[in-house]
Amino acid sequence: MTDDHDGVPELLAAWAFGALQPADEKAVPAHLAGCESCAAEAERLRETVRLLDVPPGTAAAGNGSPAARNGSAAVSQNGSAAGVTGGGVTGAGSAEASVVGGGGPAGADGVLALALRSRPALPRVAAHAAPYAAAVAGLRALLREVDGHGPWGTPVVHDWDVRDTVGHLIAADEQLAVRLGLRTHTPPSRITEDTPWEEAWNTRTADVIAYERTRDPQETVTAWAERAAALLATPEARDPERAAHATTLMGVRLPVADHFVVRGFEAWIHTDDIGRALGLAVPPPPDAHLWQLVRLAVRILGMALGPTAPPVLFAVTAGESSTEWVLGSEDEAVRGELVLDAVDFCLLVGGRYTPDEVPRGVAGDEDVVRGVLERAADLSWL
Repeated sequence: MTDDHDGVPELLAAWAFGALQPADEKAVPAHLAGCESCAAEAERLRETVRLLDVPPGTAAAGNGSPAARNGSAAVSQNGSAAGVTGGGVTGAGSAEASVVGGGGPAGADGVLALALRSRPALPRVAAHAAPYAAAVAGLRALLREVDGHGPWGTPVVHDWDVRDTVGHLIAADEQLAVRLGLRTHTPPSRITEDTPWEEAWNTRTADVIAYERTRDPQETVTAWAERAAALLATPEARDPERAAHATTLMGVRLPVADHFVVRGFEAWIHTDDIGRALGLAVPPPPDAHLWQLVRLAVRILGMALGPTAPPVLFAVTAGESSTEWVLGSEDEAVRGELVLDAVDFCLLVGGRYTPDEVPRGVAGDEDVVRGVLERAADLSWL
């Protein structure tokens, strides 16, 4: 552990649970004493742990991010997603899908009703797999609410209903799963090594969804949950060194660790899709995970723009935090400036905002900035 600010946020959940590694027990409190933003976040997490009455080391704190953008209820994702302990993450032992809604005295008074739901423990994973572990936990919590009310046929996105969206996630997870030695899902895959990735992506999704439509929705959920658990149990999910080797998936060559972040990104986006369709507000990932998504998306955006694009100063903000990058050419002066909220940037890259819709701050050459927005939107495959 270091006193460097960039390393502290990912350890705050462990601090809240009293589960820091011995090497971090002095360094983290020392940093909190001098960093107002980290201290505030740490106290928020500890208060969440207190409200949930969770014994140290057994479960993760709920997400304290502002609950979502619309809907009459909020399903809390595993906000600290599994307490980060050293290089790993310990899954929730009793998790907390907090469902917030109207009705009854609590709704009339505007008081948030907290309903704790049982959540199976997730395997211990390294930091690169933490966003995926958290998103899986959040979607499982949301799907328990769906199962209780039965709206599986509610249209969600594209031409998919709730069950179809889960089926798509089975197909989407499969590429990484097979690369890590796991078996394909039923039905047998028609994809070959020569199939272009976009065709493979669409074909496999269509085949899996068609198969899942012949089954009970709960069977679909079970198949997805088992595949996710298997991915999180692979050595690559737990060992950063094993996850450091690169592989090409969806047309992009990245370390396996980054592909786990991509899986977390997609699981969260589709959880949000389902929540919006059902009027259940889904919170964004916790800040530490959100910044992992942002950093990866910025890297991919930079590669897509290339080294000769007109340079743009790009700033991403999350609460009081902000990070800047220069995208494009390093050999000329910056021609434009763009500021996006971290969640809005992820939704843009995820295809849930168009360049015209996304809230933004712009200065300088507006055409150059629009080129960055359009390229970011073009990255979406979701």
